Amino acid sequence: QVRLVESGGGSAQSGGSLRLSCEASGSIHGYYCMGWFRQAPGKERERVARIDGDNSTFYADSVKGRFTIYRDNAKNTLSLQMNSLKSEDTAIYYCAAHPAVFCGGLATNLRYWGQGTQVTVSS
Repeated sequence: QVRLVESGGGSAQSGGSLRLSCEASGSIHGYYCMGWFRQAPGKERERVARIDGDNSTFYADSVKGRFTIYRDNAKNTLSLQMNSLKSEDTAIYYCAAHPAVFCGGLATNLRYWGQGTQVTVSS
């Protein structure tokens, strides 16, 4: 079993920055595909960024060039650096992991999920 705990959410002004962290514990391995997802009120959960087990990264068009996903396998942590924040980035952000090197075809159907952390961006 894998446990994921997010931290780092909060409030920021438009144009500001926040960094989210996800601490993984349990039977997680460095080759797991991991990602950050978000869900805004009244909207479906969407993938923000993904890092595969080979450290390839992928971003939603809406965050490309502004967000950076990275992992530290030695510390079992996943991070999301968010710059140039916009009001439309306001959402609950979730960390997720899946026991496979690649999980791009799974959409939101990853196996393990954190509880989420709120990010609010005011203009």
